Amino acid sequence: MLESLDARDELNEVVKNRVVKSCELLDDGVALYPNGFVKQHDVAAISAEYEGLTAEELENVDTRFTCAGRIVSQRSFGKVTFFHLMDKSGRLQCYTAREVLGEDPYRNFKKLDTGDIVGVSGTLFRTKTGELTLSCDQCVLLTKSIRPLPEKYHGLKDVETRYRQRYVDLIVTPRTREIFRKRTLIVREFRRFLEEKGFMEVETPMMQPIPGGATAMPFITHHNALDMQLYMRIAPELYLKRLLVGGFEKVFEINRNFRNEGISTRHNPEFTMCEFYWAYATFEDLMDLTEQLFAHVAEKVCGSYVVTYQGQEVDLTPGRWTRLSFHDSLEKIGGHKPEFYNDYEAVRKYIRERGEKVVDGEKMAKLQAKLFDLDVEGKLIQPTFIYHYPTDISPLSRRNNERPDVTDRFELFITGRELGNAFSELNDPVDQRMRFMDQVAEKEAGDAEAHFMDEDYLRALEYGMPPAAGQGVGIDRLVMLLTDSPSIREVILFPLLKPES
Repeated sequence: MLESLDARDELNEVVKNRVVKSCELLDDGVALYPNGFVKQHDVAAISAEYEGLTAEELENVDTRFTCAGRIVSQRSFGKVTFFHLMDKSGRLQCYTAREVLGEDPYRNFKKLDTGDIVGVSGTLFRTKTGELTLSCDQCVLLTKSIRPLPEKYHGLKDVETRYRQRYVDLIVTPRTREIFRKRTLIVREFRRFLEEKGFMEVETPMMQPIPGGATAMPFITHHNALDMQLYMRIAPELYLKRLLVGGFEKVFEINRNFRNEGISTRHNPEFTMCEFYWAYATFEDLMDLTEQLFAHVAEKVCGSYVVTYQGQEVDLTPGRWTRLSFHDSLEKIGGHKPEFYNDYEAVRKYIRERGEKVVDGEKMAKLQAKLFDLDVEGKLIQPTFIYHYPTDISPLSRRNNERPDVTDRFELFITGRELGNAFSELNDPVDQRMRFMDQVAEKEAGDAEAHFMDEDYLRALEYGMPPAAGQGVGIDRLVMLLTDSPSIREVILFPLLKPES
């Protein structure tokens, strides 16, 4: 506690000193937050074009460069100062001197701190140590920083502070900036791939009168003007399938979903998915498409079909992905014989012994799903499609023609976690009504994640939805994979945290 107070006192003293400097600058007529400076060059572009030139060759470059960014280090030697300027593209060493700026401007420049944002103009030269440097004859304060950056610019060490103060984390942690640059590329390539395959991007409601499309607990809100309860979207599925009824044959949405569930390295209550639906296709067509999609994104973002995640190589090359039925996975990977995983009481006892909760009245399929979570999922490191899930845990999926107790559904697993869920869509309104009724019974029995009855969706199906297949892919988890990030909070700019005490 005393150490924390000491650190706080030290911070307060630094802030106080910066406030004093700010007042002195104002007294000298220096604006602390001016507007209108025009940045003309990125520092990375300057380095890329001129890094290879010798000192003599730089003397013949008469171009003036005008940059803006944050001071991230300073070294003052009386009448001259070296500092590093960082913008969105990178860092560049800068130099200025009293004899260049003038007596008063240089005195005021020396009152600037690490963290201040400045605009500079000048020409390039190379120092005696060989570093490319911008000799600045103009240095303009654009934003005065009152709080200091983390000491010695070594970055934030406390993980919670990194997530809570992401704005500081982005300033001082190059890897964090790189993760979110890659995230943007991943989403861009995801969208580009689907558009090139003929899919149309759409938007569906985020506030819904009836939540659907996933087995999850929704967040509840209230619309005052209509005096009605609404739910934050847990999935866009049922609205996207309404569009198939309306005649669009290939649609997708990169969407924000909200699920009132726990927080972990894999879960955040607000997260991003891409769902896409394809008329006149089957879940097997989606397996082929998914292999192509993931390989495309990996190659564009990482430069290879093979990526490394937490020390393990993952091969996303199309054609090398494993396909295994749900029940075969319980046997071949989980090590459980059919006589065991079909024994209701034996499975209940086993799950309880493993420390998992079992609810009275749970169906065999739900128990088998828990068995899968315990003994199979974590072992699926290389890309694996697990297909033919039991019908009782697949309320929106089409039954398999040969085995009506299972559905034409698959889930995609990579590095021991689910990245996608897909199926041939159930378009029989009678069958769908019966499935909804089963879900309502489960909800009334205490399952808060069971589906609601959605009469409007059933009405849409009664107009006729073409045979189709659809899939949802967790964008955050894909970003985790392609950026080698161990936690979902590393790839969400502002993950949900408890309020500061």
